[in-house]
Amino acid sequence: MAFDIDKFTSTSVNVNWSDLDFDDFKENPLPASTLRSLRYMCDIEYHTVCYLRDLLVTPSHKEEEVSAFMTMWNREEFWHGEALAAVLNAHDITVDFDELKATRLKLGWRDRLDPVKQSLMGNIIGKDFIAVHMIWGAANEWSAVAAYNRLADLEKHPVLAVLLRRIAKQEARHVAFYATQARDRLARSKTAQVIARFALKNAWGPVGSSVMPKDEVKHVMSHLFAGDEGLREIRKLDEHIQRMPGLQGLSIVETALRGRGISSWDGLAAAV
Repeated sequence: MAFDIDKFTSTSVNVNWSDLDFDDFKENPLPASTLRSLRYMCDIEYHTVCYLRDLLVTPSHKEEEVSAFMTMWNREEFWHGEALAAVLNAHDITVDFDELKATRLKLGWRDRLDPVKQSLMGNIIGKDFIAVHMIWGAANEWSAVAAYNRLADLEKHPVLAVLLRRIAKQEARHVAFYATQARDRLARSKTAQVIARFALKNAWGPVGSSVMPKDEVKHVMSHLFAGDEGLREIRKLDEHIQRMPGLQGLSIVETALRGRGISSWDGLAAAV
């Protein structure tokens, strides 16, 4: 079924938390491990503006539907960051978007060269780059949905769980766009399949792993996906990707986690 971009853009709203009683956090504060994971999630949601900056110099921005989606996607991810920052603020942890953005945009030459590298790759590959962008985005958004729902299940806090599921619901709309685009574009181009397979296999990592400290990445992945249930969720993510044209047999999520020092799920559970 085609993704209705007009409906998506006309119904894009900020995630609501005004009806939630944040005073409950005073009586039932979140544990340090959960706050640490939320701090990571908040940071990455706010970082979306940097990802958008890089993508605006690629062929993706020339596609009308993709450009419209990215505009709304960036806004919704910012609002997710605002919601998570409000939870952290209720625990006396301040995350300031303007300060965070300024810090990220003033990183070293590696960060400053990212838009150039994206532009060069995009223009060399051509329109097939868009298929890679779409499946990469789908993998990230599937991961985000799983992460928010998983944390809601683990924590079971009456306020936090509701908020996280609201965010996950919006992330699921992002999945629908990325996955629809990826499936259609990969089906039309064998070259796109080869490039996407190579990129995912050799370069994909957990969301945020390219900008966050290794210890923070390991903490969040351990916190969210420990034990047998966590492993099942990880394999579900890989199954989504494997159903895409030309991507059968890929296990990028499980492989990425094991490659970051997580050699077994027994060890992962012990790390929490």
